[in-house]
Order: sequence, then structure tokens, then C-alpha cells
Amino acid sequence: MPLRYRSWILLILALAVLVTSGSTSAKSGRKPRRHADDVTVGRGSASGSALPPGSGVGAPTRQSGPGQQPTGASTLVLYDTSGPYGWLGELYGMMAANLVSHFGSWTAHPVNTYTLGELSRYTGVVYIGSTYDEPLPVAFLSDVAGSSKPVVWAYDNIWQLTSHVPDFAIKYGWNWSGFDTTPVNGVLYKGELLKRYVANAAGIMNYSTVGFTAQAPAWAMRTDGTSFPWAVRSNNLTYIGENPLAFIGEGDRYLAFADLLFDALAPTAIERHRALVRIEDVGPTSDPVKLRAIADYLFSRKVPFSVGVFPRWRDPLGFYNGGVAETIVLKNAPTVVAALKYMQQKGGTIIEHGWTHQYRNISNPYGGTSGDDFEFYRVTENADHSLTYVGPVPEDSTAWANNRFQQAAKDFRAASLSVPSIFEFPHYAGSAIDYAAVAKAFSARYERSLYFRGVLSGSPIDHSRFAGQQFPFVVRDVYGSLVLPENLGAIEPDPWFIFPARLPAEIVDDARRARVVRDGFASFFFHPFLDLSYLKATVEGIQTAGYTFVSPSQALGGTTFSTQTAIQSGTSGGGSGSSNAGSGRSDDDDDDDDDDDDGDDDRKKDKKDKRND
Repeated sequence: MPLRYRSWILLILALAVLVTSGSTSAKSGRKPRRHADDVTVGRGSASGSALPPGSGVGAPTRQSGPGQQPTGASTLVLYDTSGPYGWLGELYGMMAANLVSHFGSWTAHPVNTYTLGELSRYTGVVYIGSTYDEPLPVAFLSDVAGSSKPVVWAYDNIWQLTSHVPDFAIKYGWNWSGFDTTPVNGVLYKGELLKRYVANAAGIMNYSTVGFTAQAPAWAMRTDGTSFPWAVRSNNLTYIGENPLAFIGEGDRYLAFADLLFDALAPTAIERHRALVRIEDVGPTSDPVKLRAIADYLFSRKVPFSVGVFPRWRDPLGFYNGGVAETIVLKNAPTVVAALKYMQQKGGTIIEHGWTHQYRNISNPYGGTSGDDFEFYRVTENADHSLTYVGPVPEDSTAWANNRFQQAAKDFRAASLSVPSIFEFPHYAGSAIDYAAVAKAFSARYERSLYFRGVLSGSPIDHSRFAGQQFPFVVRDVYGSLVLPENLGAIEPDPWFIFPARLPAEIVDDARRARVVRDGFASFFFHPFLDLSYLKATVEGIQTAGYTFVSPSQALGGTTFSTQTAIQSGTSGGGSGSSNAGSGRSDDDDDDDDDDDDGDDDRKKDKKDKRND
């Protein structure tokens, strides 16, 4: 498994806490037995723009963002906050806000601050019930029951609505019976069996009745072959019986939730299925022969692609060089530079994958070497080879992050390459400050991302409490960046300690599952040191599944690159990529004081170490 895929098996732990009733709550009446397991676990492999992170105590709790389509839908996102684990609600609120940004602008705030009539100002509302018996305002319950605006309600506290609405079962055609904790390992949606983490025992709501006036668009599939509705829909209300933002993985039932949002926010959306492929961890030591072979193959399949490049390779501890420190910059690797330009001519877009893809002269968490280590976040390795995300690097700041962007720009220009306008965090990890800096310096990110407590609420950032999120489509996340999706992971032919292999067939199978999202992507990445046959099997399998590969620019809705025209016509075109004008990055800044000389070695280290990301 690549480090990126492994490191995204993140656990977020919370308890479903019983809270006391407030004067504005309508939670009296029948309610289900508490979750059989008090622990609700969210896995980060399964991210509008918020106000500036860390704006301090007393900052507004209402945040808004423009979304990917500013003229599209407007969505109100509501989340829970009560109890000692109420902080989880903000994380789920961020994840929901990220998803709905695909459709247009959004506003997010705690459900307990909802005011009467607020729903009428939006296209629809999404409420994530993550705290058992969170006191819901009567105003919210009344508006849900009295409005024709679409409401998507997930998991807890539906019993407060059924108690509030007289003859709920008659009006809506269904009613709940209680949380079902029998093992469920899949969700059937649109004829496709989506994955579900079977050890998730928090329970899924079951039903005493689902009448002919209600629909069950998705079904929870038990391990014994029986089933019950996973989601029900009638009138303006779509109810999902569990938290679809917990335990997210590739090919997961999270995809059903993402597609159900279309019914509420963009019901006339045209169905299309696009794909992205990124060649990963390319640097000054990459093998130019393999890079050219990849470009030739993808060009032959009329597949535009991207290339994640870090322009400076460092081995400050001599991990691969007999204990002798070594640095190689891109300008001193002319055959790699030539290969990158060749890739551009064949339809490639260069993505900035950090400056050095490692941090200073220490292990972070491996040998301190480019491609192996994290650059923007401190991480340690545990005895079982899992990872602990410690927090931001000690010198983390906007100025520090910008300096790394500026030094990378300097190295790209020195190699006669345009400065990329799209960024990808090494190992998909940075601090809240780093994400905000990227939002100002680049036109987009291309990755999975981390979201920290405090970013949405405006309270001080808590880097110890975070969620990881992948996307099935392009979003504008709470940091303010457009984010290109990567939702299928990487090809890994061999297992690595506790982490299983991931072969092309698995990626293609998950791509087929992702087709349930009516305007979604199949997006994966490939390390160039692997045999080309793995890339061929994956690309052709995804094409056979009905996807069309597009460039990052096309995915973002921009004009096609000249190389795309070349692909379509079968002739060689000009180079792609763009400078990052207006980003504040320049060539004038001094090098980081932890970096040694540029080096003069054009040796290509075909690093097949399993720690490579």
C-alpha cells in the first residue's frame, strides 16, 4: 500500500451522548433505544469557504461559502454540537458543506441556532444528526414539516420530528421502529452493491412501516442476505438511517448519499461519468524512460493525465546514499526535465506535489527522504506501522508555507517549466494554515484532505480532532479551494505489513460502484516505478466501465488544454500547464536554511521502496 492509502485509514472516535431537554426542544415522546454500541467511529478514507481559521473564541458560528457553482443551488447545513463529543458534529458539518458546495453556495451552523423561516431562504437543507437526542428547536421541526423545500436528514433525532408531526406515518407513509445493529456489509443503490464497513455497529434505523406513498431508494444488505431500507423518501423529506459520513472508503455507501444530494439540490443534472489519472511522486530522481513510456501509452488511449511533481529531491540523512546527505534539483536532472516536457506534449498537466516532499533533516516519519516523508505535517510511525498525526510542524505559518511555494516556483522556473497552478499536499496532509495558504496561492487542489475542528465554527483550530474526506466530484471546500477528486486510491501490487495489496481489478470494481453518482468521477493515481501493465489494466478497465478521461482543466470547467486538442486529433501539441500569476510567489526569496546545495547529479533512483507515496 502506498503511504497515502495507508495513512488515510484514519479513525475518529466519538460517543453518542444523551443530552437533557431544553425549553426549545421537541424531543418528548417515543424514541428508539440508544445505539446498541455507544461508540460511533468515523474512518477518514473514508474534504463555500469558511471564515479565516482560528479566529478565536467568540467568533461567529455561522459560516458561508460560494460553492463550486455560485449561481447554482443554495444549501443550509445543520449539525449537532451538544455533549462532550459534540465536536464531532462540526466535522460532519464540514464534510456535508464540502459536498453540497458542488451544487452552489452554502451556509452552515449548529442546528440549535436555527430560527423560524430560515429554511425558506435556501434551495434545501441537509441535517447530520450525530448526537443522540440533540435538542432540536421547535422552529426547525415546524419548518421541515411545513415546507416543500427538500430536506435531507441523516441518522439521529428523527424521532423528534415524528413526535412533532401529528399522524406522521399517514402524512409521510413511513415510520421508524428502532436502530438495527445486525451486521450490514453493503448498501444496494441503483442496482449496485456499495461497500459498507461491516464492523460499524452503531446501528442503522429500521422501519415499522414503509407504505406505497414512500420510496426506499437504497437498501441495507445484511451479511445473512436479508435487507431493510437504508434510506426512505416521501414528500420533501429524504431520511438516511445512519451517518453516511462515518467509515468512508472507496466504493462505499457514501456514494449513495452523495448522489441523493442531486435529487434535493440538482434534480435535472445531466448524467456523465468522467475519470482522472495522476502519475505520482515524480521528482529529479525519477526514471525518464518510464515517464516517456507512460506518456506514450496514455496518449495512445486518448487519455489526458496529470503528473504530481516535487522539484527538489533531498536525502539529508543519507538514507539512500550510504549516510551521505544529498540534494538534487530539477534543473540538474535534464533528462527528467525533457521527459516532463514530453509528457506535457502528450497531454500531461504538471501538478505541484510540494517542494521537497519531506521535512527538514529528520525522519517524518521514515528516513527524511523526498517521496517517503511528509512535508507539511508532523507524523510518527507506530510499532504496527500505522501512523500518528502529531500536528503542524513547529514553524508552521502562512509565511513558512508561502516560502515553500515560492522556492518550488523558483525550482520549476530554473528548469524552464511553467509554475503549476494546482497543488497536491504530500501524503495529503497539511495544517489548517497551510490549506488556507494554498487556497490563496493556487487555483485548485487535487487530493483528499484533512478538516480540523474550529475551521467551520471559527473557534481556535484543534489539530487533534479532524476528519479526512475524499470526494466523488469537484467541490469548493471550507478552506476556499476548488478540489479535484481522488477517490480510488493507488495501485499497490504487494501487501505492506498490515496493509493489503490493491490491484487494478479492485480499482475498476470501485469505479463501477462510483457510477451511481450521476455526475461523478473515477480518479486514481499511479507510481511510475511500477510495471506499465498495471496502469494499462486500470485505465482500460475504467474506460470499459463507461468513463471518459478528462484533463484537470476540463474537470474544473475550464477551457481544454492545447494538449487535449492534440490527443483528439492524434497529433502532438504544445505544452500544458500555467503560471500562477498573482499568487505572490516569486524567485526572490532565499532558500530554506535546512536545504543544502543544489547538487549536480542526474542519477535516477528508481525507488521501489514500499514507503513511497
